[in-house]
Amino acid sequence: MTMDLHLTINGEPRELFIEPGELLLDVLRGAGYLGVKRGCEAGTCGACVVLVDGVPTYSCLLYAASLGGRSITTIEALGTADAPHPIMRAFAEEGAVQCGYCVPGMVLTAKALLDDHERPSAEEVRDALDGHLCRCTGYVKQVRAVLRAAELIAAAREVSK
Repeated sequence: MTMDLHLTINGEPRELFIEPGELLLDVLRGAGYLGVKRGCEAGTCGACVVLVDGVPTYSCLLYAASLGGRSITTIEALGTADAPHPIMRAFAEEGAVQCGYCVPGMVLTAKALLDDHERPSAEEVRDALDGHLCRCTGYVKQVRAVLRAAELIAAAREVSK
């Protein structure tokens, strides 16, 4: 038995046909948003994080059917290799990406943080990224990347004034 789900994904209205018990993670991946990753399936690793109405959310814990009318942002909305979002650029410049599996969730969490706090402290960045596990790094480079992204975004804001 399928049901219609109307929501906005990456700024585009979408109608998806889903099973009532499907997780958001599975619905998004089935719809082609492959940047959201399957990790622990328990809401502790952050690989599946997407933004729901701008708030970092573990998609592995959320039934898609509960999201009718809501707005979902996946990593695909933030940029491309040719036109990266400043956060993506900062992650690359700071060497904060190794295998890359955890990075989409971290970047989305950083976006939510920087949307709310233009100049976060290192401690605020660490707190924001606390729900993400990275097996490749020691998190120092990711924290530096988010702080660098804040600088890049502030500089772009100044240029556009």
